[in-house]
Amino acid sequence: MSKLTIKSGQGELTLKKSQNLVGLKTTDPDKDAAQSDFVESEVFKNLGGFNVVTLKHDEQTLDDKLDEVRSLDEVAQGTHVYFAEGSQKPLIPTGELFITFHIGVTEPEQQIVLDEYRLELIERRDPVTIVAKVTAQSPNPLKVAAALQNIAMVKSAEPDMDSPLDAYFSAPGDNLLPNEWHLENPGYVVDVNFKLKKGADAKVMDAWRRLGNMGSGQVTVALIDNGFDLTHPDLKDKVYKPYDVWANSSSILQGDARYTHGTPCASVAIAASNGQGIVGAAPAARFMPVSGTSFSVRDTETMFDYCIKNGADIISCSWGTTDTSQRLNTLKEAAIAKAAKEGRNGKGCVILFAAGNEDLDYLNFYAAHPDVIAVGATTSLDEHASYSNRGKELSVCAPSNGDGQWPIIAARAWWDPGLSGETGEYRFWRDGRSRGDMYKHFGGTSSATPLVAGICALILSANPDLTAREVKEILQSTADKIGQSYEYTGGHSLKYGYGRVNADKAVAEALRRKEAAKPVVVEVSQGISSGQGLFRFGVTKQEAVGWGIQIGAFFDYGNVLIQAEKLQKQFNQPIVVSINELSGKTVYKVVVGAFSQKADADKLGQTVKAGGYSGAFTRNLADLA
Repeated sequence: MSKLTIKSGQGELTLKKSQNLVGLKTTDPDKDAAQSDFVESEVFKNLGGFNVVTLKHDEQTLDDKLDEVRSLDEVAQGTHVYFAEGSQKPLIPTGELFITFHIGVTEPEQQIVLDEYRLELIERRDPVTIVAKVTAQSPNPLKVAAALQNIAMVKSAEPDMDSPLDAYFSAPGDNLLPNEWHLENPGYVVDVNFKLKKGADAKVMDAWRRLGNMGSGQVTVALIDNGFDLTHPDLKDKVYKPYDVWANSSSILQGDARYTHGTPCASVAIAASNGQGIVGAAPAARFMPVSGTSFSVRDTETMFDYCIKNGADIISCSWGTTDTSQRLNTLKEAAIAKAAKEGRNGKGCVILFAAGNEDLDYLNFYAAHPDVIAVGATTSLDEHASYSNRGKELSVCAPSNGDGQWPIIAARAWWDPGLSGETGEYRFWRDGRSRGDMYKHFGGTSSATPLVAGICALILSANPDLTAREVKEILQSTADKIGQSYEYTGGHSLKYGYGRVNADKAVAEALRRKEAAKPVVVEVSQGISSGQGLFRFGVTKQEAVGWGIQIGAFFDYGNVLIQAEKLQKQFNQPIVVSINELSGKTVYKVVVGAFSQKADADKLGQTVKAGGYSGAFTRNLADLA
């Protein structure tokens, strides 16, 4: 079997051709390649735009049969499928190459390289970075990439490849809990004799009580996955700007029994409060289904760019890979980082990935991204679920199933065939007792992740001005430490992250930060005794340039005197007072310090906040003139 070694962002990959799989595209986009006479079976619906199939080839070699199929009018393109050494996951080249030339290589020189391999330029990202695709006259894109990597003018050349990603679902191992213990755990199962640990939950109902509602309809949760049942009563009235990555369409793929995972994931995050079925963590939030997971660079960029451009506040992903041959390259890392920084008009999309269910001491490579909230799973006893991957990048954990403990209930797609190997209601319910055809048991880090995504929606409902980084900080700083104290180093555990998520504490902190960010305006009654007396002070005109720290605005001059004396003693900085009119009243704005550089003011601001003035903020003195 032929082998090919290419460089990738994570080192070198040695690839070998599959002995039985090929990828096909048809000339008629409405015709499925699996319907063709020469196809034995379809293995994957969409990898890199190809249908991955096995061919009927009798005594012919696979190479000969593929060449024969390529010559047919109904076949637009055919390709071999590959496996990386040590991996069981198929890789398929999409035909696109991401090429970076060395600085100084001119566009005409770049074109010479493209012409040499009959490549078509399809996108220029900067003077030395391009995206090209193979043509009918080009060699295999993997061979092109290997050749380009040996050209002196080329800094890097990576073929875009797609591969199936793991959907992090863990089949429940025990009976059903008729109520949603992961939102509020009473310590027992209502309809069967099964004991839980009281309080081993995400405190979601406490968060609702604190908010006085179940979140905001202005917050949009995007779930990137496959198998969304948009007719489900818990989802159908919440859909907002759906998108199918594979089809480049707003029409979502439904009805394929291979894809059902997205429906229960979405329900855990945002299932509607409609008087029937279950309720998600943020039932008021909007639901943006983005269908079509993909390992491809191009599709990765597409899915995250779609979320940025269409107003996703939160992006929940219960999939990924721990295959060491499929580490994220710099382009995929950049696509995620872009959403985390540019989404929400610069505040950043809040991005969550499942840690993974492989019982490994490292995380799903997507979850390990520094801009991601990586979510692990705990059980109804507030213990680590043994399947949940562990690692230093783990952010928080959240209630799910595992280790003989009680699972949760989630929505199920109407075409969901249930667990293979099981019969009757055991396909959906671990005790064989049906609680309705539209629901089932669910678990794994697949379930824990959208639960935390829904909690993030509650956090943004409480304080929409928070950045993505601040949301992550809040989740981590308010999480409950569970397990043993010795499992934590510097507040972090490889098993639990910063702890089991606590929605109520997180929402409280979001509200506190919102209140602290407000400019402080204090109106004090006239003639307060502490503001009367004999004072010695001088007045120096302050030019309207530079920076200071505003601590408040006051309507009573006596209060200004009190604050000025206190602030000067506490921080040993000049006090600047701006006097203006507001609604017919004189208002005094009190500022500590006067610096020519904003950085110096920012440094003082940290000291002022630490000194008890949580609402203090850096102020341009020109704005006070």
